[in-house]
Amino acid sequence: MNSFEYIEVSVRLEPFSEETAEMLMADLAELPYDSFVTEEPVLKAYIPLSEYRPGDLKVILSGYPDVAGFEAVPIQGQNWNKEWESRFEPIVVDGKVTIKASFNENVPRTRFNIWIDPEMAFGTGSHNTTYMMMQRMLGIEDLIKGHVVLDMGCGTAILGILAAKMGARKVFAVDIDAVAARSAWGNARWNRVSRRVETACGDASLLQMGSYDVILANIHRNILLEDMPTYVRSLRHGGRLLMSGFYEADIPALQERAASLGLTFVGQTLRDEWACVEFAKN
Repeated sequence: MNSFEYIEVSVRLEPFSEETAEMLMADLAELPYDSFVTEEPVLKAYIPLSEYRPGDLKVILSGYPDVAGFEAVPIQGQNWNKEWESRFEPIVVDGKVTIKASFNENVPRTRFNIWIDPEMAFGTGSHNTTYMMMQRMLGIEDLIKGHVVLDMGCGTAILGILAAKMGARKVFAVDIDAVAARSAWGNARWNRVSRRVETACGDASLLQMGSYDVILANIHRNILLEDMPTYVRSLRHGGRLLMSGFYEADIPALQERAASLGLTFVGQTLRDEWACVEFAKN
């Protein structure tokens, strides 16, 4: 990114929230905006000049009622990783999992340690939904160790990498975004689990090529509702489906859908209005 012309899009969010900013980043990454900086109440997104399409941007922003306006200006490329490095703080989950970057210093080691490459920061585990998914994964270690795990909508594959470090026999990490899939592959190598983590770019239709003991899906509510039948067909009997990426108010709709597909509700985790649910296939 050091020598190309870019467009800097500054989006004002009123009211500003980290959750809205992260969802907007995920949508903009598909256009493809490749770097982001938050300066509350503004989210700044960067895209190569040749890729910038004002109409596509407006379509995405129209789906966010909290967007109070935006401004797009051309700029020279620069080292966005420096900005990322200045802001990233290690994340520790229940004293058992640590997510950190190479430049973080004096970080206590936990049982499971995951390294994030600044050049591949397509999701760093800081969102409540990712945090809760890791919490529930720690509660089903016996179902992960020695088994086959799917990380659907993997992003940087933090969840898939954790599964591999927990002893999963094989992990499949799938994302519809090619940048995310490359990020997942790179991070798996960096964490020395690439022999057990296989990455792919695609949607839920890829799942029919295999079967899984645990399926992890941290995606938007509507996608979960649409793809749940595919998850269930691919989930082995006795397996678990962990889902997040939605609010507490969305749980009843997901429970109803899961029950209609023969899944048993196991439990839920809540964190700042976000939710994570776990289902079993008997």
